[in-house]
Amino acid sequence: MQLKMKNAVKTTVVSALLVASGFAHALTEGVEKRDLKFGFIKLTDMAPLAIAYEKGYFMDEGLFVSLEAQANWKVLLDRVIDGDLDGAHMLAGQPLGATIGFGTKADIITAFSMDLNGNGITVSNDVWEQMKPHIPHEDGKPIHPISASALKPVVESYRDEGEAFKMGMVFPVSTHNYELRYWLAAGGIHPGYYAPHKGDTSGQIDAEALLSVTPPPQMPSTMEAGTIHGYCVGEPWNQQAVFMGIGVPVITDYEIWKNNPEKVFGVSKGWAEEYPNTHKAVVKALIRAAKWLDADNNANRPEAVEILSRPEYVGADYDVIANSMTGTFEYEKGDKRPVPDFNVFFRYHATYPYYSDAIWYLTQMRRWGQIPEHKPNDWYMKMAKSVYRPDIYREAAEELIEEGHLKPSELPETEGFRPPQTEFMDGITYDGRKPNDYLESLKIGLKVGDKL
Repeated sequence: MQLKMKNAVKTTVVSALLVASGFAHALTEGVEKRDLKFGFIKLTDMAPLAIAYEKGYFMDEGLFVSLEAQANWKVLLDRVIDGDLDGAHMLAGQPLGATIGFGTKADIITAFSMDLNGNGITVSNDVWEQMKPHIPHEDGKPIHPISASALKPVVESYRDEGEAFKMGMVFPVSTHNYELRYWLAAGGIHPGYYAPHKGDTSGQIDAEALLSVTPPPQMPSTMEAGTIHGYCVGEPWNQQAVFMGIGVPVITDYEIWKNNPEKVFGVSKGWAEEYPNTHKAVVKALIRAAKWLDADNNANRPEAVEILSRPEYVGADYDVIANSMTGTFEYEKGDKRPVPDFNVFFRYHATYPYYSDAIWYLTQMRRWGQIPEHKPNDWYMKMAKSVYRPDIYREAAEELIEEGHLKPSELPETEGFRPPQTEFMDGITYDGRKPNDYLESLKIGLKVGDKL
């Protein structure tokens, strides 16, 4: 609480000084709301918010921002909906889940994608020892990526002994939930269905592995206590398990789906409509922060790690955050490998809110029953356009180009779709323009006409 107040007081004092000098008026001409409060969860991918604050990019736009860590994703979303927060670091699926009414019903939009990749799947030491005989090795080290087929005999042994195999993920509409389900299903393990129309939101119908929600910072301790046998989470909580000696990350989301979208910056639709110039200014500051994070082949990452290690941001040890943030990833203790794109904030047009990214999340909601009934292709397109807003992003980016902060080549030419993506671990191609064809190509999951 003291740190939060310190942050807020710092912003208020600077704001007052700038107003007194007349500087803020010059910067905020046309900006409807100047004092803003944004929420985040203690994960390294909140970095664009921290950097936009620390490097003065918010201030350059005449915005006086305070940043507040939130207890969990539900609290964060509720506070954005209620107006307690002006916006927040969100799971990419949260604005979509809220808009379609899975869980809390609200109109949330995003005009900024915060990052690519950044997650991992970790299992306990005991589970890892049981998996190892089923994993190919070379020179004494496991060959990556590791398929969930190596976990399948372990899950079956738990079932034979009458014990449920349990894994944690951070939220029902989180990337982590869908990535964990994708990995399990690709290895022949059924992760279970949701049936909200029947009042069943457990996601465990027909499940061979039971998935449940655990807040990110609590993942290692929950696994250490034996409540769960593994989890999917963002950094630094996979590397924390390695440092604690309690678990082994078996795969990163980069290996499940290369350069997958991860978090977004979300605001309520009503807020965006009331404060359009403010929203655009926020997006401008975040784009600049993302560019700084990836500049000069990640040269700024050590400084970013120092900032994120502070208690008011992520609050984990510098070395734990640096283990992945600076281009490496440690799997089994001592098995550190180069993964330069584990965290991507700007490269590959990472900040652009693609419709095809939104549609992938919607296909996974349908695949696992969060969308109970079949939807035509045009429904997916309509929903993506109502939530993901590349039009706002383009306005912000074009101003940055005029101001010399962005190059024209750094703005994608697309109108919202990535080319068909082939770099999933199971080799299945995803084309965002053909969501139902994609769903039909997946071996495990609901198909056209299926309803629980």
